[in-house]
Amino acid sequence: MAITSANQLELLQTAEAVAREKMIDPGLVVEAMEESLARAAKSRYGAEMDIRVKIDRKTGRATFTRVRTVVEDDGVENYQAQLTVEQARQFLPEPKVGDEIIDEVPPVDLGRIAAQSAKQVILQKVREAERDRQFEEFKDRIGTIINATVKREEYGNVIVDVGAGEAILRRNEKIGREAYRPGDRIRAYVKDVRRELRGPQIFLSRTAPEFMAELFKMEVPEIYEGVIEIKAVARDPGSRAKIAVISYDSSIDPVGACVGMRGSRVQAVVNELQGEKIDIIPWNQDMPTFLVNALQPAEVSKVVLDDEANKIEVVVPEEQLSLAIGRRGQNVRLASQLTGLAIDILTEEEESKRRQAEFDERTKLFVLALDLDEFFAQLLVAEGFRTLEEVAYVDQEDLLSIDGVDESTAQELQARARDHIEAERKKVLDRVRALGVEETLINFPGLTPPMIEALAQDGVKTLEDFATLADWELAGGWTEQDGQRVKDTGILEPFDLGLEEARDMVMSARVALGWVDPDDIEQDAREEAEGV
Repeated sequence: MAITSANQLELLQTAEAVAREKMIDPGLVVEAMEESLARAAKSRYGAEMDIRVKIDRKTGRATFTRVRTVVEDDGVENYQAQLTVEQARQFLPEPKVGDEIIDEVPPVDLGRIAAQSAKQVILQKVREAERDRQFEEFKDRIGTIINATVKREEYGNVIVDVGAGEAILRRNEKIGREAYRPGDRIRAYVKDVRRELRGPQIFLSRTAPEFMAELFKMEVPEIYEGVIEIKAVARDPGSRAKIAVISYDSSIDPVGACVGMRGSRVQAVVNELQGEKIDIIPWNQDMPTFLVNALQPAEVSKVVLDDEANKIEVVVPEEQLSLAIGRRGQNVRLASQLTGLAIDILTEEEESKRRQAEFDERTKLFVLALDLDEFFAQLLVAEGFRTLEEVAYVDQEDLLSIDGVDESTAQELQARARDHIEAERKKVLDRVRALGVEETLINFPGLTPPMIEALAQDGVKTLEDFATLADWELAGGWTEQDGQRVKDTGILEPFDLGLEEARDMVMSARVALGWVDPDDIEQDAREEAEGV
């Protein structure tokens, strides 16, 4: 194929035809042609030469040029494409570093191999341009629902036509055992749009909780207008889901609006989700109330919330237990996802037994440690005393308020409690020293002997070891794994150590070791308070 006047216009016509077909800029196709022709010319004139090709956008004429760049005298690495300032004087009157000497060279005839190579370059450039256009078009549509047509299925993944290219609905993003045939129309949620060297860039989902939220937004005008807000969604795709909604207009019932007349609105969403049953729940700022709603249709007797542990305990009647847990734990699992809390479900009988066991355990502790009779120990527990520390260091007035306790009895109780605590403290310190714990850690403020023993059993025996820990390693926390919240148990979590307290202790250790400047901590705190 020779670049002659006979086929110059054909270049432009080909470029425009490809651009129309692929819906990309014709200029990009022409640039790809220029690059492919330049590559073919280099194979003819020499790979070291800097050969460039320019195609006139009006006439289609291709101009081949050789470019040589002026460099420093000691900077010549390629004698075919570079020359020194002195060498350039025969071509330019006053050459400077960076100047270019451009000479036109005869066009080349493309042989069969060169023509094939040129075609590959053009196709590659076109594919890149196509992917870029597709990315630019869809990057702002993340989080929306699109309609698509099924093209084919590959290893369980569905490849769909989205009008301007292809998208992929992965096997794990399909609902249940959904099966599609070429030509089927589907709706899906745009979960992600990424630049990738090969394959689809648009990733769809029908199992994402956001897909359900967007479907409700399409079916319920009040959600679209912002009068009703979807606060949380939890799904077991294809089986069951829970959605929490709140209304900002007191005259509009959020649940009723989402259900619609005779269930028409929610039914439209259910049909799209292959019959997935949907519980619509009123959201409440009070977490225990919200949880009671989330566990519907089960009835709840009592809710105990532990804010620090991010955990909640629910007590239900015996006959409601299976309903609260749901089939294979589905109901409680969805309620946990919806509220973001770990939920323990107990029957009233189980809770009663557990409370009795705790009562008996505390009674036994006071009998043995304080040398009391069982009746008096039970009296202390009934009055709310749970630990020896509470007895030892509580205000004496709290003990005097108990029937039958006078001032001398209160003093004796506190003295026995303190003696027992001190004796136990000495035993624990003897054990931790035997484990090799250094005095710097033993004497560190805020750490009790049982805490130090727990640290030592976990391999933390020096202040340096302690200072390298993260706050969540001490106080515990939550991580996300495969879409599920997983609990990380902290070394000192059994001692009710909070994250903030753990963070302060670790920073104090780092300051004590000279790793951190206390002035920097104060500066950071000031900036955080000022919102910098």
